[in-house]
Amino acid sequence: MAHNPAEIWHRVALSKDVAEIEKILHDDCVFESPVVHTPQVGKAITSQYLAAAGHTLGNDTFRYVGEWNRENSAILEFTAEIDGIKINGIDMISCDDDGLITHFKVMVRPLKAVNMLHQKMGEMLAKMKG
Repeated sequence: MAHNPAEIWHRVALSKDVAEIEKILHDDCVFESPVVHTPQVGKAITSQYLAAAGHTLGNDTFRYVGEWNRENSAILEFTAEIDGIKINGIDMISCDDDGLITHFKVMVRPLKAVNMLHQKMGEMLAKMKG
């Protein structure tokens, strides 16, 4: 059965709740970050990164501004601003026929935003683990 990953993701986007995010992820989900060199594999690590992103990006400036869909995959464009730095990015999301997200790739621009997110996401992940 075909699913729309954008609809699945919007149920928990920016929720900051690891347990809620885990419910929509496949056990072997792959997460690709603009600030981590290698893909991260597994529901546990993916949910941590996505919850940290919710904490980091989830302010009143965050908006999804575009959406492109096809069967079991979607691209969502977002904008936000943190500390005066404008962020533009996309979430590329795929899911399986059971409606579980199997792949989540984030791409961000400009470089100034990538560097700032790298720092803030690292701080947030450390807080969440501590």
